[in-house]
Amino acid sequence: MSANLQLDSQGRLVHLLTTEGLPRSLILHILDTAAQFVSVNEREVKKVPLLRGKSIFNVFFENSTRTRTTFEIAAKRLSADVINLNIGSSSTAKGETLLDTVWNLQAMDADMFVVRHAEAGAPHLIARHVKPGVHVVNAGDGRHAHPTQGLLDMYTIRHYKQDFSRLVVAIVGDVLHSRVARSQIHALTTLGVPEVRVVGPKTLLPKDVERLGVRVFHDVAAGLRDCDVVITLRLQNERMSGPLLPSAGEFNKTYGLTPEKLALAKPDAIVMHPGPINRGVEIDSGVADGTHSVIMPQVTFGIAVRMAVMAILAGNDR
Repeated sequence: MSANLQLDSQGRLVHLLTTEGLPRSLILHILDTAAQFVSVNEREVKKVPLLRGKSIFNVFFENSTRTRTTFEIAAKRLSADVINLNIGSSSTAKGETLLDTVWNLQAMDADMFVVRHAEAGAPHLIARHVKPGVHVVNAGDGRHAHPTQGLLDMYTIRHYKQDFSRLVVAIVGDVLHSRVARSQIHALTTLGVPEVRVVGPKTLLPKDVERLGVRVFHDVAAGLRDCDVVITLRLQNERMSGPLLPSAGEFNKTYGLTPEKLALAKPDAIVMHPGPINRGVEIDSGVADGTHSVIMPQVTFGIAVRMAVMAILAGNDR
């Protein structure tokens, strides 16, 4: 295996842990494979036999309804056996370590682990300790990464805008606490988006975020002007420490996406949000439900993208 834990010596995907360092060709391969699965999801019988006989364990140490459900749907549509681990009632609540839990599940002939954890790096730790042939997908780890969300966002952008090389993309809001934003930024820059902007108050932007190849805006009007894509981020109240914001109301007043602020973007701009939405905080209902919004298609495309990732990991995309 190469130094990059995600790829083997031939450059094939072994684990999906982060969009950082993924080759452009591999990201495009995932998006192209997902396009084939979109049609499967439109059929009357929404199943293909690619992962029949494979066991996929959803191991969620942190609550999530949307992500866990879409992973489960994706695996079942590939005909895999899906086991959802209820961590709250499992041995981890009794003091068992993360790796002990994984090794016990591996002994039950798991083929793939989909892992969500509040601690950054937990999926990487697991990936280093599973036996060959077992794959790990990061479904969100702390503030670090959420690669399948980043990839489904790339699929959505390509679906509506086709060409990454001509776009201006603005990511608005709580970038500091957002693992989604990091995954988006790495994917957007790898795919050749010429201008990626982050827009938000200084307290909610990472220090030296410019090093990721983005332009920083604290003024929302300047940040949204002439954008092709506007991605609003959920205000991550549960991950904040200390008084980083005066109030959610103040945030909405300055950085919340309203029809008036959106009018600064291009007339055909699309609006995205990773969900769940805080209406009236980071985005107004008039925008979330409006003609520019592609928030619901993001969810639909997410199933196809997660199907693609699992199929590629299992070597069944060819």
